[in-house]
Amino acid sequence: MACVQLAEHGGCTAEELEAIALGATLELQPSHWQAVATGHAYLQQLISERRRIYGVTTGYGPLAHTAIDPQASAQLQQGLVYHLCSGVGPLLDKSQVRAIMAARVLTLARGYSAVAPDTLRLLLHCLAADYVPQVPAIGTVGASGDLTPLAHIALGLMGQGTVWLQGTSLPAAQALARLKLTPLVPQGKDALALVNGTSAMAAIAALNHCRSQRLLQLSLLLTGLYGELLQGHREALHPGLARLRPHPGQLWAQHMLWTHFIDSHRLQPVVQPPPYLPADLAAGATRAHQPLPQDAYSFRCAPQHLGAVKDVVDFHHQVVIRELESVTDNPLLVPEHSQVLHGGNFFGQHIALAADALNNALIILAVHSERRIARITDPNLNHGLPAFLCGNHNGLHSGFMGAQVTATAVVAEMRSQAHPASIQSIATNANNQDVVTMGTVAARRCATTLDRLQELLAIESLILAQGYELVGGAAAGFASISGQLYQRIRHHSSHLDDDRPLADEISALSHQLSQPGWLPTAEFSVSDL
Repeated sequence: MACVQLAEHGGCTAEELEAIALGATLELQPSHWQAVATGHAYLQQLISERRRIYGVTTGYGPLAHTAIDPQASAQLQQGLVYHLCSGVGPLLDKSQVRAIMAARVLTLARGYSAVAPDTLRLLLHCLAADYVPQVPAIGTVGASGDLTPLAHIALGLMGQGTVWLQGTSLPAAQALARLKLTPLVPQGKDALALVNGTSAMAAIAALNHCRSQRLLQLSLLLTGLYGELLQGHREALHPGLARLRPHPGQLWAQHMLWTHFIDSHRLQPVVQPPPYLPADLAAGATRAHQPLPQDAYSFRCAPQHLGAVKDVVDFHHQVVIRELESVTDNPLLVPEHSQVLHGGNFFGQHIALAADALNNALIILAVHSERRIARITDPNLNHGLPAFLCGNHNGLHSGFMGAQVTATAVVAEMRSQAHPASIQSIATNANNQDVVTMGTVAARRCATTLDRLQELLAIESLILAQGYELVGGAAAGFASISGQLYQRIRHHSSHLDDDRPLADEISALSHQLSQPGWLPTAEFSVSDL
């Protein structure tokens, strides 16, 4: 089993978090355990001095005016988990919960949450054993972080509720007994440290980033293949355009499209300086119906639209990485300065705004994919390909007509979910939480948008693979990267001759599109070009 070693500074990459979500284990450094022990010892000192510490020797939220004797610590911490375990709706995906558990480890390992070392050790043991609490998706407003989903995880550590153990659904107590693990009895600040922070939204956002990167790269490859099928003009991909408009994303897109399709013989070559007008064109005359010197925007503006999405994906990624490196509960204990800091690091506004921005960018990818599908299936626009890329007896059979309508419906679904979550603040908690972020709502919705985008790109992939075959396949001069992409698509679906149901093929390919390592890579070194 793969193992992710947590870096000394306490953070990890989105890709490492995704690996943990998919089954890898997580291991801390000795320095982390020292920091955790130091933070917990400082908490114990403060408790012995009967200091006022929110959620440790006081009530919660608007009940923080109530002083609590330290002897009631266990009851106070248990009650926190119990009253917050009020989630509803569908369950979060198991991989999402594993990512959330790992993200919580990252913040606790910094030592400023004052969690007991044994509590953190139990969380790590559960991850390693693939003991994953079942967590309802709805219940957090992203204000004091992700109280409700994190509380359901804490409940599982306490041996209550329902969990997955290596994929099988079991009562938590039974699963812990199988693993010979002792259920958590939270003391001190254990429960508060487990539930109070942005780990759910940050973890889901990190997984969203990984999928977004892969689907953006797939969109780029599909755009290039689409351009080849329509014999588009290579000039639109020229890196010189980005040098005159140097957004980082456009620079990336121009470079990737130019280099990945450098060996294509189907794209029309760049002619510089531009060709002459017809020699017999009389003075003051015009001549219509000449070859178009440039393509429709779905190909000509591909570097600009893909580049703009790339910039948003990168912005979202920067926010996520900073959040994964943060300590986001309250209060925070800083032993080296003898401080207890009460504040609002749990407030998920950064993730909320970044997730909303990413959601819009993903819908842009979908809009352009749908337009490519519409053009390549339209016999009036697709340069001689059969209507709906029908492979046999056009008219008796309808090819990808139904799939093209589904693509339109998918975009409509995505657009209906485009209203930003980050502006939906609703005061709650007896007006203690008088502004909230909805960061987890935004991240979850982004994950749903990615699901729909995968399905849409699966439809486009099947259609373009059909086009690849209809114009002659590998012998027709396609770029090598297009041939690789075609081969991967054909692992999951065959050529469409007579009509057949496509739903299962779309679903199977959709699942593969987001998997790490599925996308082809260029067979040449870009630096050698």
